[in-house]
Amino acid sequence: MDKSGYVNLLKLCVGAEAVEDLAAWQRQRAPHLPGGLPRHVTRMWPKRAEEILAGGSLYWVFKGVVLARQRVLRLDEVPGEDGITRCGIVLDPALIRTEALPRRPFQGWRYLSADDAPRDLPARRTGDDSLPPALQAALADIGVR
Repeated sequence: MDKSGYVNLLKLCVGAEAVEDLAAWQRQRAPHLPGGLPRHVTRMWPKRAEEILAGGSLYWVFKGVVLARQRVLRLDEVPGEDGITRCGIVLDPALIRTEALPRRPFQGWRYLSADDAPRDLPARRTGDDSLPPALQAALADIGVR
């Protein structure tokens, strides 16, 4: 376990160009979800569930760049129509913008230690993701935050 006591998840945000797209999609789906809370359903149950639930977040990757996170509230069993039980990662509805962090494509989700996670943006910089993700990644690479 890393020194912070928790671990995060990292997930590609497929079908969304920007943080606003994810926020709009989650708002649209909220009335149809238990408790109105956003969730991401995945086939695999995290082996490090206890560490995730100790304060972890799901960090969203948009077009190769981490731009936002949502705190993980709980992990629910979600029965599929095919009889297979999946993991519902239930999220806090608040999307927190983060510093841009480039990430290569991957499938599924990955663990992200608290030490490697990008910092949250100050509230006055919440509109930063209006820059194209590629430009944000280039700026992050040269140390411009």
